[in-house]
Amino acid sequence: MKTITTTDELAAYCAHAAKFAYVTVDTEFLRERTYYAKLCLIQLAVAGDDLEEDAVLVDPIEGSDMSLEPLYDLFRNPDVVKVFHAARQDLEIFYVEGGVIPAPLFDTQVAAMVCNFGEQVGYETLVRKIAKSSVDKSSRFTDWSRRPLSDAQKNYALADVTHLRVIYEYLSKRLNSTKRVPWVEEEMAVLRAPETYVVEPAQAWKRVKVRTNAPKFLAIVRELAQFRESYAQTRNVPRSRVFKDDALLELASTKPKDIKDLGKSRLLLREARKGDIAEGILASISAGLSCPPDEMPKVAPPRDKSTINAALADLLRVLLKAKAEEVGVAQKLIATASDLDDIAMGERDGLSMTGWRREAFGEDALRLCGGEVALTADGDKVKIINLS
Repeated sequence: MKTITTTDELAAYCAHAAKFAYVTVDTEFLRERTYYAKLCLIQLAVAGDDLEEDAVLVDPIEGSDMSLEPLYDLFRNPDVVKVFHAARQDLEIFYVEGGVIPAPLFDTQVAAMVCNFGEQVGYETLVRKIAKSSVDKSSRFTDWSRRPLSDAQKNYALADVTHLRVIYEYLSKRLNSTKRVPWVEEEMAVLRAPETYVVEPAQAWKRVKVRTNAPKFLAIVRELAQFRESYAQTRNVPRSRVFKDDALLELASTKPKDIKDLGKSRLLLREARKGDIAEGILASISAGLSCPPDEMPKVAPPRDKSTINAALADLLRVLLKAKAEEVGVAQKLIATASDLDDIAMGERDGLSMTGWRREAFGEDALRLCGGEVALTADGDKVKIINLS
């Protein structure tokens, strides 16, 4: 197997790959000790069975002087489909590293959900069911930043893109035969959006699970979460190394005023009780306490479940199951339990009422809500009966 460590080698391979309709891509990375993922290895393969020419490893650690710009040019090439499995973390790496999001893009995990392989189906499952092979998992949790890489690691890494070729070709053919390529393209829109991979510190508080919606408390949570996110991003350390969510909530409740008060915290890490982090915590709490009422964060009140038509929600669940089986798509990809409750409450502008989801489920859901159809058992299946 070929390992690329120079810009010229990478440029040559990418020029070769540009002659093909698609290239499969995967990465190995570490994220335990940093905020941003550390890219350790890139795997690429084009159609064919010549490993020397068609599948390669790109090693940015051994090739520390190597530019990835030839790869980014390939990612921008509109004539070559870039194929990933469960692409989100890989795409985040390339967006952070090079400011590029590959296009056209194909995610086999999403495609498999549309092709009736279940919810968030794993790569190993697709290898077994489609490629009729298996993946050696022994190298999955190894330290990909250490060099040299073992042959077992290289084989494991390469298998992530060589089997992916068979999976892509199978799913692509199936999507074309069922005319569902546009369904997958709709799902790719989220993965192609830059905002998917950017965490704005000012919005970080929305990811913290709180038990109270008191505005003053939320104002302090917002300031603490913003400081933590900015600190973690600037120093490239995990946010949990600054302070964890439970410590953040404790601080928002106890509102320490000085270093002495910080020392009384049960959950705050020792390193956070002094220096820049301690100063940032105290400043954040002060800013939250002095926040004007009209600038305090607000959250939507919890759903009033008494307004949900429970019987209709149950019927919608039966309908969703029936339609998911009929079209061969994972239920959760079409609509969630919360979506069904929204529909039962009279809301008609949710995700399940747009695009391919409306075609697959939404239209019949509206007809059910309007009394235009009924559901009946037909053996082990549910049948939709027109009433109008």
